[in-house]
Amino acid sequence: MGVMSGPYVIRGAVSLPEAELMWRFSRSSGPGGQHVNTTDSQVELRFDLAATEALPEVWKERALERLEGRLVNGVVSVRSSEHRSQWRNRETAAVRLTSLLAEATAPPPKPRRKRKIPRGINERRLREKKQRGDTKRGRSGRDW
Repeated sequence: MGVMSGPYVIRGAVSLPEAELMWRFSRSSGPGGQHVNTTDSQVELRFDLAATEALPEVWKERALERLEGRLVNGVVSVRSSEHRSQWRNRETAAVRLTSLLAEATAPPPKPRRKRKIPRGINERRLREKKQRGDTKRGRSGRDW
C-alpha cells in the first residue's frame, strides 16, 4: 500500500482517523483504454459517522443531522473515479470526504440582527421612486 499524504484534517486539531476509513476499489468506467479494464481504479471511501469517536460530540450531532439524507446506517460514503490512477482517486475521495465533513460540522451562522433603516435613507428612496414613476408616466403619449 502506497504512502497516503498524511492525516486528513477536517478543521483545527480534528482529523479523520486512518483506522476508521473503509476503502473499496472497483473497475472504473469511462476513458482509459484497455488499462481501465484491468485495474481497480474507482475508489469508494466509507466512514462510519455514527460510531466514530474522532469527532467532538457536538460536531458529530451536527454532521449526523445535516448529512442525514446521505447516510446509510450512519455511514457516509464518497466515490471517485475521475482519474486513471487509483492513488489519485484515493486522494480525491479523501479530500472530498474531509471537505464534506468540514462543511457539515461547521457552526451555524450567526443570526441576522434587524436594524432600523435611517429615516433619511428611506425618504430618499421614496423620493427617487416617485421621480422614476413620473419619468415613466411622462413617456406614455396619452395627453398629446
